[in-house]
Amino acid sequence: MKRIILSVAGLAALAFTVVRAQELVFEDNFRGKLAEGWTWVREDPTAWRVTDRGLEIRLQPGNMWGPANNAKNVLVRPAPDPTEAEIEVSVTVSNRPSGQYEQADLVWYYDDSHMVKIGQEQVDGKLCLVMGREEADKTRTLAIIPIDALTLQLRFLVSGQKLRGQFRATDADSWREAGTCAVPARGAPKVSLQVYQGPPGVERWARFSDFRIRRTRR
Repeated sequence: MKRIILSVAGLAALAFTVVRAQELVFEDNFRGKLAEGWTWVREDPTAWRVTDRGLEIRLQPGNMWGPANNAKNVLVRPAPDPTEAEIEVSVTVSNRPSGQYEQADLVWYYDDSHMVKIGQEQVDGKLCLVMGREEADKTRTLAIIPIDALTLQLRFLVSGQKLRGQFRATDADSWREAGTCAVPARGAPKVSLQVYQGPPGVERWARFSDFRIRRTRR
């Protein structure tokens, strides 16, 4: 009888796992070209390229943190509705920042004034993982975490109005928590890749690869 009970419990656990299985909604390895569905905000076609290693965007002067909203080559695509299922968005980013606030970010994006960012950034001479929230151009920093890795995997988990930001080095098994916040919802959600605060007169490029959107039904 005990073996039967365990078997039934095991089947129930398996059924729950199947129900919670993730669905791959979209992926782009940025090999050869951009996949369909991406759009550029303030595109400078001379300052982005797709190589055999991924999407590379030149870091130029400009800012998205606060009211300036003048960064070039903000890449955007629609995101699934997080009120119907948990949405996971992930990407690998590689950069070697040299100037204050130079950064490369994964962004949960509504418009230039409403977003949540997580990315690799230079802060007071230190390489850091930075997460921040912006609503109506009013900003709040959620995390500044010193890091060593020039290449990072970044991830958002968005469910309803709640967003979690996570990161890890590419050789790490587990994700590290960066912060949690409510999304600054304004219209339909989107996902964005952004680089800005680049040093003037210096040619520097950040690279993105292995972009994924997954959905987990509740």
